[in-house]
Amino acid sequence: MPNQKILELKQQQVADIKANVEAACAGVLVDYSGISVADDTKLRKELREAGVNYTVVKNTLLRKAVAGTDLSELDPFLNGNTALAVSSDDHVAAARILCKYAESNESFTIKTGFMDGKVIDLDTINSIAKLPPRDILLATVCNAFNAPISALARALQAIVDKDGEAAPEAAAE
Repeated sequence: MPNQKILELKQQQVADIKANVEAACAGVLVDYSGISVADDTKLRKELREAGVNYTVVKNTLLRKAVAGTDLSELDPFLNGNTALAVSSDDHVAAARILCKYAESNESFTIKTGFMDGKVIDLDTINSIAKLPPRDILLATVCNAFNAPISALARALQAIVDKDGEAAPEAAAE
């Protein structure tokens, strides 16, 4: 039977993992075995700069943290080495960084992920990872809204220019 102090520590760890997962808009589970310390440090730095919290978790603690929620569907993926990357404000940051890293490192694999409280499959994670960053998406949307207005302005200016050119010619005759 575990010591009371150890039991309290593990309960606190489960509560911390649960709070971390509940606060996240998206997360990705990975198997990190086989990567070097230098590569792991570089990966952690890139994730930290993107606002992604990346931690190695014990499968049993994560299993207890998500028990009774929609994320309990993560259970089949909780084996082997597991690291959890969660983001509280960017839905695609973790997937984009980790998928890019997994492409260049065969030993690093994506297990599964979740978004808005629902478990998503590997194909969804890969398609999300291919989305451009939020800033570029917003610029694209703004450009799409701006294009019809710009076209209208050019058309009106062409009419004004055409009418303006015709008036001096008529005056000269």
